[in-house]
Amino acid sequence: MKRLIMTMAMALVASQGGAQQTNRPVSADPYANNADAGQLQFPLAAPAGTDSGAAKKALPNAVNTGPYDDKTWKYGPNYAVPKDAKTWNPVMLKLKQGGKVTGGTLFSATDPETYCAMANAGYDFIWTEMQHNTRDWNQVARMWAACPHAKAVPGVRVAATDEREIQHALDAGALVLVVPTIDTVEEAIAARDWAFFPPLGRRSSGGGQAFGADMWGKVPGGYRATSNDNIVLILMIETLQGLKNASAIARVPGVTAIFAASGDLANFTGYAPGSPDYERAINIVHDATIAAGKRLCGPLQWRERADFTCFQGGSETAAITRGAAAELGPLRNTQAKVEVGPLAGQ
Repeated sequence: MKRLIMTMAMALVASQGGAQQTNRPVSADPYANNADAGQLQFPLAAPAGTDSGAAKKALPNAVNTGPYDDKTWKYGPNYAVPKDAKTWNPVMLKLKQGGKVTGGTLFSATDPETYCAMANAGYDFIWTEMQHNTRDWNQVARMWAACPHAKAVPGVRVAATDEREIQHALDAGALVLVVPTIDTVEEAIAARDWAFFPPLGRRSSGGGQAFGADMWGKVPGGYRATSNDNIVLILMIETLQGLKNASAIARVPGVTAIFAASGDLANFTGYAPGSPDYERAINIVHDATIAAGKRLCGPLQWRERADFTCFQGGSETAAITRGAAAELGPLRNTQAKVEVGPLAGQ
């Protein structure tokens, strides 16, 4: 009887363990599921101390045959996108549908509650500013994790076309990536490469909260397989050199949209918005983007400008000021005027 009871108990534990393993949440840690050391067998491994000749000869039944050549390598089906996969990033879907998308700018806040208030205020994405701000990526990741499925998806302007910057942003969960000061087609390709997984790009699969079940780990088709079709990549043209190469930049595969940088095009050209030379620069970006079949971005005040469908909205501090003004109406700035003390004369 004791043996029967122990056998039944062991079976119950095994069945519960199996159920837990089957339903285990998607982990953001790529090393969480490493097999127990010494348990795996390696039937295709090179013999100990022997040159296997793998550089010149393929293993039996391999797809890629002959000498190894990275230029002719046939990419495998391990991360194939399901045929019926649907777009799960609402910003990408809205752009595909021809709608106008707006990003609210989170310029300086590090408080998750402020971020979440912005993310549920009505924008399509939040433009978290990392080019002109001193925040660190831990603060950004904490804000995004506080309300990952808010109405506005996490977005960011990184500081540069840089592997570290871009992969920090995406691994933390960004679905809209804005890369500034693109001068050449080589820089555009680099931004694309770090933004997307192979075979389109060179993004490393290193984990992060984006892969977790609380963020994008449970999207249909899986995050790794479908993210290339859902990451929105926006490149900013801001300089004279960028204008020169605008057509080639806009044609880079994987680029979703081009941003005509309203402030820095004035900075780099030396002409004010509305002047003929400034407007010529904006029109150069316009023409290159439309010819490439990409979306065209600019500041929110251009929302009625022809062909612009992607916009950067105001900052959180501007939103607070405008919101308070709208709420107060005629009671705004009706403070009593004191005659003494540090507030006198205001």
